[in-house]
Amino acid sequence: MKIVIALGGNALLKKGQPLDIEIQQQNISRAARLIAEVAKQHSVIITHGNGPQVGLLALQAESYKQANPIPLDILDAESEGMLGYQIEQELMNQLPEKPFASLLTQVLVDANDPAFNHPTKPIGPVYPKSDQQQMKDKTAWTYIRVNEGLRRVVSSPEPKQILELVAIKILMKNNVIVICAGGGGIPVIRDQNGFLKGVEAVIDKDLSSALLARELNADILLLLTDIDAVYKDWPSTNAEPIKQAKVPALRSLQFESGSMAPKVEAACRFVETTGRDAYIGQLEDLQKILVGDRGTKIINLDKKPSVRQVRV
Repeated sequence: MKIVIALGGNALLKKGQPLDIEIQQQNISRAARLIAEVAKQHSVIITHGNGPQVGLLALQAESYKQANPIPLDILDAESEGMLGYQIEQELMNQLPEKPFASLLTQVLVDANDPAFNHPTKPIGPVYPKSDQQQMKDKTAWTYIRVNEGLRRVVSSPEPKQILELVAIKILMKNNVIVICAGGGGIPVIRDQNGFLKGVEAVIDKDLSSALLARELNADILLLLTDIDAVYKDWPSTNAEPIKQAKVPALRSLQFESGSMAPKVEAACRFVETTGRDAYIGQLEDLQKILVGDRGTKIINLDKKPSVRQVRV
């Protein structure tokens, strides 16, 4: 089977953990061990988030005042290369007999996307109350309040086209395991002359992964995060995990923006356009999710509940 595995940024650097490269490496090593078991039996394509990482890079770049701040599209590329390198190396250690490739991936967006005027994508660390005024004074960034404090938000336009899709297909045809569309891909537009140009944004990784999975005719879209399932009535005390749901039922519920909402939307889009299944769950449950014992399975409207299990 062909499976697109999307690793959330918080699956690689968990909430509450310091933005430390050694901790990130440990988390990636754990992820690689779990993915390797699936890759032994199936064709896998790996994507990953970059929210914590690209935010940290932006913060580091901002601290050097002798040069203009590095644009977000360049930081997207930097984080995609950094994480792609780490993921690829760990997977090569697990599966030395298989070929791998990390591919910088440009994703076309609409220059007139309204998201450019309404930043919603959280990136970087959460700033506690003691640091909030300092961050507002030293940057021109847009912030939102979250439960733990203050967090930067940036524009997140809709992904329209995976520009390296042909290259990805060629690599897959030659049995290469591809790591691509990291951080949702590098956002680019076409100018009036048809030339590509990077833009200040971070594309949602889950929506890009759904687009990629559809274009690759994947059998399964698997969205991995640090939460064990999609929950109804989250975060109330009455919250209940949803084991399986059809698209209309999920669309009727409300989920946290910037967290579970884009994952649910991405899963629904993939299921609607392909008629195939999508799964949402936590990284540690990877194999159990694929056999239906963990996570949330999203199925097509007219599809009867499946009893088929994926062999892992």
